[in-house]
Amino acid sequence: MNLAIFDLDNTLLDGDSDYNWSLFLIKQGILDQKSYEQRNEQFYKDYQSGSLDIDAYAEFQFKPLKENPRSELDQLRLKYIAEVVSPMISSKAKNLVEKHRSLGDMLLIITATNSYITKPIANLFGIEDLIGTDLEEIDGQFTGKILGQASFKEGKIIRLHAWLEEKNLKLNEFKQTFFYSDSKNDLPLLKLVSNPVAANPDNILEEEAKKNNWPIISLRK
Repeated sequence: MNLAIFDLDNTLLDGDSDYNWSLFLIKQGILDQKSYEQRNEQFYKDYQSGSLDIDAYAEFQFKPLKENPRSELDQLRLKYIAEVVSPMISSKAKNLVEKHRSLGDMLLIITATNSYITKPIANLFGIEDLIGTDLEEIDGQFTGKILGQASFKEGKIIRLHAWLEEKNLKLNEFKQTFFYSDSKNDLPLLKLVSNPVAANPDNILEEEAKKNNWPIISLRK
């Protein structure tokens, strides 16, 4: 059996679900545009440049989850997935997932974005297994803190091995391992799998892919 791993933002999605979540909350009046939009933009630029401080970003991104009732957040999330995320999914991305599914491959999404937002997105692809940055909860309410290891850069490898251990599996037990990503931040995991694929790659990842003769594909509409 093979293992097919997919990054989410700007890979399976033609856009960034984390960045757009903040913009959505601004439009819904949950966040103040003046104080949030500029910081959100800067964090996004930091991510693109590879200099993101994941702990500082998590504190920023999780604040509205901490300060608003869970029932209200759940309703907002439904609206966000339907109105913002669903249009980000291209037929190319769906077809890629279905190709691996038809071959009987095990499917996994691994993303730095928090699992509260991304779990229902994985469901849109029919993918049950997702590794995202988890949020700490107490009595059903978010605390605003990361639970455990953030799935970012080398953290994705740590979380992947923990996920495999839970399933009593090892990476080298798979015949082939695929990982599709757009970002230079995912180079540690891309270099670990047997079949790295640069999907909608940024400039640095594209150069790395060319140097190593990795496939380069577009999943955009």
